[in-house]
Amino acid sequence: MKKNILFVVFLFLVSFSASSQVEERYEIKHLTNVNTKYSDFGVSYFGENQVVFASSRKVRSLRNRTWRENSQPYLELYLGNIAENGEILDSELFSSEINTRYHEADVVFTSNLKTVYFTRNNYFERNYKKDDDGMNHLILLRAHIDEDCEWGNMEELTFNSDLYSVGHPTLSNDGKILYFVSDMPGGHGNTDIYFVHLSEDGTYGEPINAGPIVNTMSREMFPFLSESGVLYYSSDGKSGHGSLDVFKSTVSENGTVYTIPENLGSQINSPMDDFSFAINEETMTGYFSSNRGGGKGHDDIYYFKENPALVVCKQYANGLVRDKKSGALLPRAMVTLYKDGIEIEKVMTDDNARFAFTVECESNYKVVGTKEGYSEDSEEFITSVETELELDLTLDLKDEDIVEINGKDFIKIDPIYFDLNKSFIRPDASIELEKVIAVMKRYPQMIVQLGSHTDSRNTHKYNEALSGRRAASSLEYIISKGIERARIFGSGHGETQLVNGCSDGVKCSKDEHQQNRRTEFVVIRYNNGIK
Repeated sequence: MKKNILFVVFLFLVSFSASSQVEERYEIKHLTNVNTKYSDFGVSYFGENQVVFASSRKVRSLRNRTWRENSQPYLELYLGNIAENGEILDSELFSSEINTRYHEADVVFTSNLKTVYFTRNNYFERNYKKDDDGMNHLILLRAHIDEDCEWGNMEELTFNSDLYSVGHPTLSNDGKILYFVSDMPGGHGNTDIYFVHLSEDGTYGEPINAGPIVNTMSREMFPFLSESGVLYYSSDGKSGHGSLDVFKSTVSENGTVYTIPENLGSQINSPMDDFSFAINEETMTGYFSSNRGGGKGHDDIYYFKENPALVVCKQYANGLVRDKKSGALLPRAMVTLYKDGIEIEKVMTDDNARFAFTVECESNYKVVGTKEGYSEDSEEFITSVETELELDLTLDLKDEDIVEINGKDFIKIDPIYFDLNKSFIRPDASIELEKVIAVMKRYPQMIVQLGSHTDSRNTHKYNEALSGRRAASSLEYIISKGIERARIFGSGHGETQLVNGCSDGVKCSKDEHQQNRRTEFVVIRYNNGIK
């Protein structure tokens, strides 16, 4: 199956099975008024009393061209009124300007209801586009209310492509971040959630992947961002109850930090596909779509009401993993969560070295951070009774290639030895110098002081000159491997800093004298070099 076929699932999720309500957190109602024998899904709020949704129902006023993939008419957007019991009444076509002969679905409106983002087949200004394989993908469009209260000034978003799909928009409450789904290259899985920052003048930045906390190797789809900043979305890449399950994760203000996604449970999620979750947090009511058994059509719309008394008290442990000495961020570090000494969950820090866990209130926890080449660090904490509290944690890992001796940081290597009265780099010495080079490349702004030492044999003047030559040869070797000359400097100390008692006139073995013929590397400054 071609990669972009999975976007067909964006619009049609077809199969049947039974689900049972085993919990009472939600009252769930199948909407008999709005659902048809066709696909009905994807409710979006249009103000307080109306919603917009997608449907492939037949309408006499339309030509109802049939989509060959499921032999149903193409999807159109419909507007309906919200009744007190959650039913959607008086459905009518949303906009003749936005609806076309192809699929339209999944919309989101700005808070003033003057701008709409929506998904459509790659069809704009009567131009139906395909990729090199003849596949038509999905695109995101934006439209605005004009002076006659009609939707106009329609435009494509610039990150659309003929080669991949973009769709499923949702907006942050302040209208500054637009989330969407795409199978563009460079993602974590089949389809990923992305976001862009929006400016007041209507421009926007480059798409940013939401990262591995949210995205998996499979499908992440149908995002919805609540007013309080909770991201609801569907995924079939996490442990759940069926195929697509609805999860939720709390988002930071800049859209880059997420808590570990939480499955909404077996009432919202069935053995089949459950998606397009939307909630009004003031009334604790909302809608989702499903192709579970007992429905009326291929995909049906369901209404829910959440019982606040049964909401489990949760907190969010968000953290950062850093290098203890330099403060450098450590992405791709492993962080393990323990509760009462029992391992609960493991996550890997993202590109910003962040991790996040959802934890229960009034419980004892510990997080432990590890990364290859580092000693571990841990932090214990006890959660309080306050629900939805965010906890800030920091784990500082110590680089095992750097050791502290008498208050100084040394790059950890085996001693670099020189033959008696010689300054050339021996093969065993080059192996150790390569370790120094690797550390300096890992810390791009690190400054290192090199010190070369001799044994006590020969005169002080000779040894000072010999150690200077040895320092120079070590220095030039490191610079020849791509380290900037300004980042490393050194000098010879002759026999002035012996590591044992083998001074002038003391009888010592060859091995004891060789211990003094060494070169050391002291870290002068890290300057927050990034790993």
